[in-house]
Amino acid sequence: MLLTRIKGPRDLDRLSQEELIQLAAEIRSFLVDAVSKTGGHLGPNLGVVELTIALHRVFESPKDKVLFDTGHQAYVHKLLTGRQDFAGLRSKGGLSGYPSRAESDHDVIENSHASTVLGWADGLAKANEVLGREDHHVAAVIGDGALTGGMAWEALNNIAAAKDRPLVIVVNDNERSYGPTIGGLANHLATLRTTDGYERFLARGKEILERTPVVGKPLFETLHGAKKGLKDFIAPQGMFEDLGLKYIGPIDGHDIEALESALTRAKRFSGPVIVHCLTQKGRGYTPALEHEADRFHAVGVIHPDTGLPVKTAAASWTSVFADEMVKLGHERPDIVGITAAMLHPVGLNKFAEAFPDRIYDVGIAEQHGATSAAGLATGGVHPVFAVYATFLNRAFDQVLMDVALHKCGVTFVLDRAGVTGDDGASHNGMWDMSILQVVPGLRLAAPRDAEQLRAQLREAVEVKDAPTVVRYSKGVVGPAVPAVGKVGGMDVLRLPAPEVTRPDVLLVSVGALAPMCLEIADLLDKQGISTTVVDPRWVKPVDEAMAPLADRHRVVVTVEDNGRTGGVGAAVAQALRDAGVDVPLRDFGIPQRFLDHALRKEIMAEIGLTAPDIARQVTGLVAKLDGRFESEPAATVD
Repeated sequence: MLLTRIKGPRDLDRLSQEELIQLAAEIRSFLVDAVSKTGGHLGPNLGVVELTIALHRVFESPKDKVLFDTGHQAYVHKLLTGRQDFAGLRSKGGLSGYPSRAESDHDVIENSHASTVLGWADGLAKANEVLGREDHHVAAVIGDGALTGGMAWEALNNIAAAKDRPLVIVVNDNERSYGPTIGGLANHLATLRTTDGYERFLARGKEILERTPVVGKPLFETLHGAKKGLKDFIAPQGMFEDLGLKYIGPIDGHDIEALESALTRAKRFSGPVIVHCLTQKGRGYTPALEHEADRFHAVGVIHPDTGLPVKTAAASWTSVFADEMVKLGHERPDIVGITAAMLHPVGLNKFAEAFPDRIYDVGIAEQHGATSAAGLATGGVHPVFAVYATFLNRAFDQVLMDVALHKCGVTFVLDRAGVTGDDGASHNGMWDMSILQVVPGLRLAAPRDAEQLRAQLREAVEVKDAPTVVRYSKGVVGPAVPAVGKVGGMDVLRLPAPEVTRPDVLLVSVGALAPMCLEIADLLDKQGISTTVVDPRWVKPVDEAMAPLADRHRVVVTVEDNGRTGGVGAAVAQALRDAGVDVPLRDFGIPQRFLDHALRKEIMAEIGLTAPDIARQVTGLVAKLDGRFESEPAATVD
C-alpha cells in the first residue's frame, strides 16, 4: 500500500499523478474502515482527500502553516503527517478528532470553533512579514459553511487591506456545513459553481471576433477593456476581487493536478489569494452520499458496508427537546426556532418539518442569531435558539447587551452542556453556568430528566421579559428521578430519617447529576451521615428558600457539571453569605482547565466528579466538623 509508505508530507513528492490517485483511493478506504469502528467525522474528510494531498505537495509544512477551519476535516492531514494509528481515534490516549499541537508540529489551531481560521492566518502572515520570513507561507482551508460566520468576514476585510502580504485562502466549497450551507454567500458560491468561467468565454470570443473583418478586433478590445463588468456577468467572483483578493477558480477539488496548479500559482502571488475548490462531502462512500441530512458529517460506530449504526440509540436529551418543541409549536403560533447551521444536531429538524415558515437557520453565526432573536422577541414572537453550550460562549455580548438589557423574552436551549468527552477541550460545555451568572435578569434551568426538560422548557417560553436558558447533557437521557417533596421552587429528591432534627448535609444536585447525587447520599448514609438532596431546577437566580434550608443543616454541598469558578456552587455560597447563613460549603464541579478527549465517564473519574470520590470527601468534611465539636471544652456555669 502506498499509504503505509507516507511518513511525512515530503514522501508525497516522489509519487506520480497515477500513484497519487491510487493513494487517494487508499485513504478513503482507510477512513471508512477506521472511523466506522470508532465513530467520528467521516463525510467531511472523505471530501478533502485530494485537496489535502495537493496542499501538502505544494506547501512545506510545518515551515509553511496549513490551517483547517473547522478541524473536523483534518483526518487526511493527520494521515499525511505521520499519524496513521486511528484505532484510538477520539478515545483517551488516542488521536484527537481535531488538530492537536501535542500530537504534531504540523497542527496549529486546536479550538475547532468555526470561522476563526482567517483571523489566525492573518496573524501568522503578519508575523512572517514582521520577522522577514519571505520563504514562509500560510494556507488557510475554510469550509464554505464557516464563511457564514462574521469573524471570517472581519478577517477578510483586514487581509484584503494588505495587497502585498502573501496568504492563500482555500475555500472548500461542498455546499454544506452540517447540512446544506444557507444564505447570500451560499448563493454566490453556487453561481460560481455553475458558471463556465470568464477566461474560457473571453478566449472563445477573441477567436470569433478576430476572424470578423474590420470591426472584430476593435470590438474585442472594447470588451476586454470592459473586463471587470464582463467578468462579473460571466463568473461573478467580483465580490472577492472588490475586496482586493485575487480569485482563482472554481477548481475541481478532486483533481489533484488541477489543484496543485492552482495552489502553486496562488503560492507564488505576492498578495492574498482565494482558491475556490469544489468538493463533494462523503465522496467515494455511497451510504454517506445517500444520507441527505448531513452526508455522514459525524457518525457513531457503524457497519462499514451499509453505514447503519451497530447499536440502536436510546432516547436522547436532544430527541426529548425535539418532540416537545413540535408540541409547543402546535399550541403556540408565536414560537419560532433558530439554529446556527445545526438544524439536525440540536433537534430542530422536526420543528422545521412541522413549521417550515417558523424556523431560521442563521449559518455559523451565533452572535447574529442572538441579536436577531432579540429583534424577533421585540416584534412579538418568542424565539427558541437551540445551540451547543460551548458555542453560546461566542454570543455572550449579544445575550448580555441585546437580549438581557432590552428585557427580551428569548429562550436559549443549550445542548451538549457539561462534559461531552470525545470531541475534546473546545467542545466541553463547561462554561455556560459561569458566564451566564453575571447576566442581570437571566433565568437558567438545569433539568434532571426528560420530564423536567419538558416542564422547564414550557416554563421558559412563558417568560416574556427576560432571557431564559435550558441546558442539558449530551447523549442518552437517564431514568426519571421523582421528587418526594418541595421547598420553595426546589424539588426535594431525598429526605433524611424523620427522627433526624438537624441533618448533616444539604446536597444541592444540579441537572442530570441527580442520580449520582442520590448515590452519594446512599454512600453517606452508610457512614451514618444524614443527607437532604434537593434539585433547584432553576439554578439562576438562587431560590429564596435555599438559605433557610441550608441554615437547618451542618454542611452544604453543591454538585454541578460545570466549571467550579463562578458556577452554581459559587452563586449558592454568595446567596448564603448575603442571607447571613454561616455554614461550611463545599462545591464540586469541573476544574477550570482544558480537558483532553476521552469518554465522559473517564473524564468524570479523572476530575473526581464521581459518587465515591465526592462521598469520600464529604465524609472527611463531616468527620472534621465532628472532631472540632468534640474537642471544644464543655460549657461551665458560674
